[in-house]
Amino acid sequence: MKGLETSIQYLKTIRPKNSKVFEKNGIVTIRDLLFYFPFQYLDRTSILTSEKIAYYVANGFDSEVTIIGKVQNTEIVNSFKKKILKVIFSDNEGLFEVVFFNGINYFSSIFKQNTFFAISSKPKITRYGHLQFIHPDFDKLTTNESNEFKNTGKIIPYYRIPKDLREKKIGDINFRNLVKETVLEFSSKLEEYLPQSILSENNLLPLVEMINKIHIPTSKADLEQAWYRVKFEELLIFELRVAKRKKLMGKLKPESKITFKTSDINNFLKNLPFQLTKDQLEVLHEIRLDLESQIPMNRLLQGDVGSGKTIVAFLSALMTISSGKQAVLMVPTEILANQHFVNSISLFKENDVKIALLLGSQTKSERKIIQSEIASGEIDLIIGTHAVFQEKIIFKNLGLVIIDEQHRFGVEQRLKLIEKGISPNILIMSATPIPRTLSLTIYGDLDVSTIRNLPPGRKEITTVLRNESKLDSIYDFVKQKINDENMQVFIVYPLVDESEKIELKAATEQFEILKTKYFSEYSVGLIHGKMNWVEKEQVMNDFANGKFQILVSTTVIEVGMDIPNANIILINEANRFGISQLHQLRGRVGRGKSQAFCILITKENYILPNSNNFDLEFLSKSELEKHKTAIRLDAIVNNSDGFLLAEIDLKLRGQGDIFGLRQSGEPIFKYVDLIRDFQILEQARKSAFSIIENDSTLSKEENRILAQLIQQNDEPIIG
Repeated sequence: MKGLETSIQYLKTIRPKNSKVFEKNGIVTIRDLLFYFPFQYLDRTSILTSEKIAYYVANGFDSEVTIIGKVQNTEIVNSFKKKILKVIFSDNEGLFEVVFFNGINYFSSIFKQNTFFAISSKPKITRYGHLQFIHPDFDKLTTNESNEFKNTGKIIPYYRIPKDLREKKIGDINFRNLVKETVLEFSSKLEEYLPQSILSENNLLPLVEMINKIHIPTSKADLEQAWYRVKFEELLIFELRVAKRKKLMGKLKPESKITFKTSDINNFLKNLPFQLTKDQLEVLHEIRLDLESQIPMNRLLQGDVGSGKTIVAFLSALMTISSGKQAVLMVPTEILANQHFVNSISLFKENDVKIALLLGSQTKSERKIIQSEIASGEIDLIIGTHAVFQEKIIFKNLGLVIIDEQHRFGVEQRLKLIEKGISPNILIMSATPIPRTLSLTIYGDLDVSTIRNLPPGRKEITTVLRNESKLDSIYDFVKQKINDENMQVFIVYPLVDESEKIELKAATEQFEILKTKYFSEYSVGLIHGKMNWVEKEQVMNDFANGKFQILVSTTVIEVGMDIPNANIILINEANRFGISQLHQLRGRVGRGKSQAFCILITKENYILPNSNNFDLEFLSKSELEKHKTAIRLDAIVNNSDGFLLAEIDLKLRGQGDIFGLRQSGEPIFKYVDLIRDFQILEQARKSAFSIIENDSTLSKEENRILAQLIQQNDEPIIG
């Protein structure tokens, strides 16, 4: 008798030799096949005929429709001095046409005579009375499928069929029938694993019903119910892990709570050349309460570029050091570590704080001395790169771990550092503001503090987008600002050396051109990622001290450079950068009191769709993809709020590798879209925390399978 764990080779429609190909693609058992979900559906219940669509359009209809037709012929025609491809289709009631303005050769190769397609788009009636679809979404259908679609009231699931399965002649129809037969025969054997209380409270379909409606839907309502359960379940498993970790952190006890001397903090504040902002003071109060509690701090500090997170970190470290414990600050680059080290010596000069810099590039003998001083407790504050969590580094009494630019470190790296202490307090900092959707998932077990306001006196950076043809006038502007206001300038390029594959301007080559042709009377420096940190540090020090008026650079300046006199940044090939990176680069200027300028330079002109009535929320997926670069550049030009830019970035890029959530770049969720499914996330999170509150170890019988699922998917969640 076949069970859910039976190999699929025993299904009557799968030949034994084909089962190996299924197994290679992750479908090993009958259970695997049941959970191999469709990636899209064609809703036959809403497919209209050409005659009906023409009638609806004539009466003001303005929504997307789906129509199925057979290609009669294609023709390339000239329209307003531009070639367009026109594909003529027919269905049982008449003709309609599909028009493409771009990719003519590509689309000509797809739309062959007598082939069938499902076309989805907004329809229009031309001045000649033709029913027309412009650049629609489309699905090619087999002859069998076109017949299948003639049946009314059906929703057709589509599955991703790997290439090697297609080579075995397992096409859409065969695969769809295989899954359908398997569902009808075996789905009833599935064991429900969500507690009945969760099903009832959230109005979720039972598992068996969900599987049937996923694969054999009869209505849109079926699909909505089924996919709600799938997404809820995926989020619930994730949030249960988050809730478990938060519960665990609440049970941990630090070696001793932080009790610092107020006089140490007052001495530090008295010697600051500026006053802390209201946001900084509020965040410091939150951190102080954490440090003084019996539960280790587990806090995310987020703030825009230049908002003053570093000074908050140093004060948090001073509170810890004042109580007799050690603090460590880990940053992503050696040049940034060295900058923090130099700044900390100046900031702590009135406090008896011993500081060490620990870098991977130091000699063994240098590191050995520092390691010994850390182990003996002689060093109070350790600043460094990933070198601070190597096995040889032993802390005497680690009380606080500060991780800067957290998205540049992997989860495992952070864990290694945190494990150096006995339940140390953890402060994770991010200069890349994080949308609430992501903070509730990735940072759901952390308390979040936010610095929203910039220090007083900062002027908003003027940001403009210019075509490369304007470079001469841009360089004249740069010269004027250097001559009249003694400004310093960053000129950024996306590559170090010329690439044969990608024709982008390279920093090294452009450095020579700029130095000899455009700025021969000025001092021009060069910095890039292929230099070692000592070389980069020397260049940055020279730039900071005014030796260079212009610094040609790659994105190595993206993190942490703070030069108040640098007030112009030119970013070449700006279309090649993401929103977050452009915002970070822009943050390198405007640190002083002068008006700063960020000039984005591109070869092409990027124009927004429907610029008079543009709204990102209402763009279709295809429009979003088509105009993504224009939207990204427009966002940077018109917005300086990093939090708003982060939301736009999330909408544009999706949930994959945004902010480095996964080092591999894979999406965090298989089925969930954090942008569209935020309400489901909030419900699942509420349920997950409720379950853990009542059964923190998931040992109750009703949570037995949940515990197994969490264990299967378990991995550390730290920030």
